[in-house]
Amino acid sequence: MNQGLLNSLTETERLLVAETERSALQELDEDDLLDLHQRVRRSRTKYVKNYRRGASAAVAGAGGRGLSYGRNQRDRDKAELFESVLATVSREVAAVARRASMELRAERIAAGRTATPALAVPKKTAAKKTAAKKATAPRARTAKTTGGLKKDASTRAQGSRRQAKRDAR
Repeated sequence: MNQGLLNSLTETERLLVAETERSALQELDEDDLLDLHQRVRRSRTKYVKNYRRGASAAVAGAGGRGLSYGRNQRDRDKAELFESVLATVSREVAAVARRASMELRAERIAAGRTATPALAVPKKTAAKKTAAKKATAPRARTAKTTGGLKKDASTRAQGSRRQAKRDAR
């Protein structure tokens, strides 16, 4: 990292960047990593917002976007720094989440293998149930809706009204 940029950081920002070192990340659990991810994302968003606002304000004074490019270098560099730090933390969160997922999966599979089939239905009972189902008369099927025909029609009409309003512009 650029030493000049690191020297321009505030104390809290320097500590935040220090928390994202590889050795410090390995000591954190998933919840702590998510908290760190949130704090880094807030800092990144802050400097991206500052850079965009400053850049748009400088365009009018400089006479163009190209001419105003160099005037907002510090915020652009900080935004880039926090973007790379955020990427590092995101990769670590993904790795920890993947490990937790694999552990849970292994536990679930192991529990499934050791469990006894206590709810197994004897074959005779299953055969009797299928015969009983075949003997009953078939029911008339009902149409499936999302809660009622009127509600569906209202939703479609609302969408049509929105589209008509856009088309009228």
